[in-house]
Amino acid sequence: MDMNEIKEIFFQECEEQLAELESGLLKLNDGDRDPETVNAVFRAVHSIKGGAGAFGLDDLVSFAHVFETTLDCVRSNRLDPGPEVLKVMLKSADVLADLTNAARDGGSVDEARSRQLIKELEALANGEVLQVSAAPEPVAKAAPVVAAPVANDEGFQPVAFSFDDFEADEPVMELPTYEIVFKPKSDLYAKGNEATLLLRDLSRLGEMSIHCDMDALPALDRLSPESAYFSWKISLKTDKGEDAIRTVFEFAEWDCDLEVSLVAGDAGVPGEELPMQPVPFDLSILDDEPAVSVGVVEEEEQLAARQEIRDAAVSAAATASNVLQMAQAAARAPAEKSAGAAASAAAQSAAAQQAAASAATPTIRVDLDRVDRLINLVGELVINQAMLSQSVVENDANGTSSINMGLEELQQLTREIQDSVMAIRAQPVKPVFQRMSRIVREIADMTGKSVRLITEGENTEVDKTVIDKLAEPLTHMIRNAVDHGLETPEKRLAAGKSAEGTVRLTAKHRSGRIVIELADDGAGINREKVRQKAIDNDLIAADANLSDEEIDNLIFHAGFSTADKISDISGRGVGMDVVKRSIQALGGRINISSKPGHGSVFTMSLPLTLAVLDGMVVTVANQTLVVPLTAIVETLQPEAAAIHSFGSNQRLISIRNSFCPLVDVGRILNFRASQANPVEGVALLVESEGGGQRALMVDAIQGQRQVVIKSLEANYTHVPGIAAATILGDGRVALILDVDTIVAASRGQSLKPEMSLAAAG
Repeated sequence: MDMNEIKEIFFQECEEQLAELESGLLKLNDGDRDPETVNAVFRAVHSIKGGAGAFGLDDLVSFAHVFETTLDCVRSNRLDPGPEVLKVMLKSADVLADLTNAARDGGSVDEARSRQLIKELEALANGEVLQVSAAPEPVAKAAPVVAAPVANDEGFQPVAFSFDDFEADEPVMELPTYEIVFKPKSDLYAKGNEATLLLRDLSRLGEMSIHCDMDALPALDRLSPESAYFSWKISLKTDKGEDAIRTVFEFAEWDCDLEVSLVAGDAGVPGEELPMQPVPFDLSILDDEPAVSVGVVEEEEQLAARQEIRDAAVSAAATASNVLQMAQAAARAPAEKSAGAAASAAAQSAAAQQAAASAATPTIRVDLDRVDRLINLVGELVINQAMLSQSVVENDANGTSSINMGLEELQQLTREIQDSVMAIRAQPVKPVFQRMSRIVREIADMTGKSVRLITEGENTEVDKTVIDKLAEPLTHMIRNAVDHGLETPEKRLAAGKSAEGTVRLTAKHRSGRIVIELADDGAGINREKVRQKAIDNDLIAADANLSDEEIDNLIFHAGFSTADKISDISGRGVGMDVVKRSIQALGGRINISSKPGHGSVFTMSLPLTLAVLDGMVVTVANQTLVVPLTAIVETLQPEAAAIHSFGSNQRLISIRNSFCPLVDVGRILNFRASQANPVEGVALLVESEGGGQRALMVDAIQGQRQVVIKSLEANYTHVPGIAAATILGDGRVALILDVDTIVAASRGQSLKPEMSLAAAG
């Protein structure tokens, strides 16, 4: 391995350290004062400085050294991480990232900004701004060490240590108990979910007791097979936390009523006093500490060594406290040997769990090109397997040959390989979300606004290709939310709001897609101003009758901007246009929901992967199409009595005492000039983002299969109503339907004739 490869590995590790640094600083900014969080931030800067020194990156080393010194003051409780301090440190983290990128790519950074931050960091380290900082919070007893004593000439360093916490009446730690109320809705069963499977997964989190509530069950003559009557009350003892409990119901949370509450644990018998127990304490952990010689070791290494000693003492204190708790538990327990054995086994089990939790998951670094090559090969494997299966089916009428059975096993193995390979490319959206924090800070400073960014669902996983293309649209949306959405502090206070605006960025899985929401609590979209601007730009007629949704969507037009003047942030009308084109290029869609005076919500729905999908293969006017399976609710054969006319050319279908619009796919795509007879076809009940339910009319269903997605835009051109293409088992090309575009066209937003499928092909 040559020096360039080693340097590339260093910069890859720098990206991880910078992500850890920003994550830790944001936790501190949210009020987290866990010493381990501070240590993690310190280690990130220290690691970057050490690696940069090995490669002679002097600018990076100099800045990281000053940053590290200030962080050490926080770590040793000499500097309180108040809002002003953290504001400087977050800016310093941005500059540290810029210096790292400049060292890797050969660019430059703003030297004036770097020098200014160095002065501010040095001032913080010297205590010059402590008078204006927030009052320091009381130090928790778990970490009583406040200052590091100085080592003597022999290298011995005394350790300040407190046994104040080792009270004999300290309660035994017990697992928290959660009370859970789980009441499914009928939609949960309609979507194929099963309550018993959710309860089974919940039981794996800990000790669980459950009670089924059947009070809502009606008499047999009033019972509906499609309704949900049972609910469950669950008591769960677990140390996994509430987030782990809610994760079990992640894919069913919209289809059930879920309540999770923490019940106070048993703290032992009040008033019971136990005799002082001897506490074994091994000071040998300090024997291997190197002597600190001021004349030989650099100042920063001295600080690191002293801190390691303090950390070791605190860790030892925690160990002694755990030992005392175990002794108290033994004193309260009966004197039988069986109870002693059980306590010993429990202690060993807890230690094993803690060791397993602390063990890092082994990982390897793989070049992304290799993964892409593997995915392409697996895609070709899926296509060839489908072709082989098609040939065997056509030549084996009875379907009982050994070859046919072997092909079924091959199909299952191919699917498992496909899922495993796609899991390799799946990554959390956390790195993209973290980048948005810096953008919010910079735009807030430029506009003079006070903004708080809240992120949720950072660990939601999606294909690496989707993540790489998310940064640009999210950047434009964040800039738009802060600049256009949020008001100035003065206007917010006048409107009865807090001076600090909130931008919330959320990611979650829904129906086989990833949904990203960007919400702000600003003034909302000024529809009168948007409409007037559209009229001035000749986008709409002055007498045009537009709905609120149509007015909101005007902001996605190229060149459209409501800014009164052009600035470094906005005014050129390129931001939201880029957002829409980027989302559409990913096979996604974006919706706006805005309420004047309360804010706006931008919802992006994207596919989890751009490689494969499960679809229903259908026939429409002798054309083969694929409908994504995630959009289909159910299929049904229409009856003449269920079809009703509405208006001049609209039709409705009655489904269980409710009416749903019937959409002829062949007519929408201009495959045929007139509408087909619904009784002679099949209806696919689909659900789209913002469009509600529609019954798509097709001629026939060929079957359900997994298909490999091929971009239509890259190989031909964009066709409205068509999301992509695929290759079927018989070698023919099939088009993948864009359900949302078809639904939008059925609501009056007709496809342009010159870009319809018939015209394009």
